[in-house]
Amino acid sequence: MSGPRWRSAAVAHVQTWRPYTLCYPAMLGLAGAAAAGEPVAPTAALVPALGWLSGHYLGDYFDRGLDAIGKPHRPIPSGRLSAEAALLGGIACALASAVLAAGSNWRILPVFVLAMLGIVGYSKVFKKRGAAGNVVRGALSALAVVIGAMLVVPLPPWSVLPVALGFLAHDTASNLVGTVRDVDGDRAGGYRSVPVRHGVRHAVRLALGLYVTGVLFIASAAWFIPDPSAHLTLVLLAAVAGAVAFTPLFRDAVDRSVALRAHEVLVGERLVLAAAVVAGSAGPAFALAVLVPVLVLSLATQAVMRARHEIPPAPALLRRKDTVA
Repeated sequence: MSGPRWRSAAVAHVQTWRPYTLCYPAMLGLAGAAAAGEPVAPTAALVPALGWLSGHYLGDYFDRGLDAIGKPHRPIPSGRLSAEAALLGGIACALASAVLAAGSNWRILPVFVLAMLGIVGYSKVFKKRGAAGNVVRGALSALAVVIGAMLVVPLPPWSVLPVALGFLAHDTASNLVGTVRDVDGDRAGGYRSVPVRHGVRHAVRLALGLYVTGVLFIASAAWFIPDPSAHLTLVLLAAVAGAVAFTPLFRDAVDRSVALRAHEVLVGERLVLAAAVVAGSAGPAFALAVLVPVLVLSLATQAVMRARHEIPPAPALLRRKDTVA
């Protein structure tokens, strides 16, 4: 492979990884481990991150037809990354994650298989069916929490339940906001998302209700952890960021860029929310030592990469409109 082609392929892989999201599954795994009483666990961060990376590759592989309509600049539809390379990348990351998980606790394997089925099912079946897809996406975050817990204890204790339920509701809400951003492409591709079927305003109200429910569940985990004040302080900080994210979505006109900015805030907010669980178990010093660098990395890479990954360049949009006309 020549130099320019190699660089183009490398950039395509990095774009597929979405570096601004990869810290989140690691934080979910640490939150699960913290809820189980063992927050300092590197494998609890690595295993969910590898599984998440597998999901990015497989999701882009299965979504390549939809992306060709709404996001033709992305790596696979643009031809910079082959579908076969994405499939192989997804399988390789899934296998690496499974080996690490089974080496720590063989009881994780059924949960891991369920998570992989959820990743494939989300893109192949549920994403195009509205709210069911949003719930499956939220369930994947809940499973990351459970896997993180099971990497430090044989079976997850009851203290993990409010954390898992909280991130299930939270990420169902976050995924709904993502469908508001993608409503035009989903409609063109025949995907019956909540905003396509019921309108943007209904989707935003539903997302806000789920978001508040998720935050309350995670706040309730304070009953089970050693340092509830540190936990609740970061939960409150995350809730303020959530308010900043949702407020613009209740304006009369919500376009793609407004929804994208709201989701960008939620990408940082959810890191703080996961760190709240870690702070309650390991203390604020350890939680902030983890949170600050991953938050900086996530926000910095998002600022550089996110809009160009989610929104096609203007000429591509014009070509699509001309084709439709």
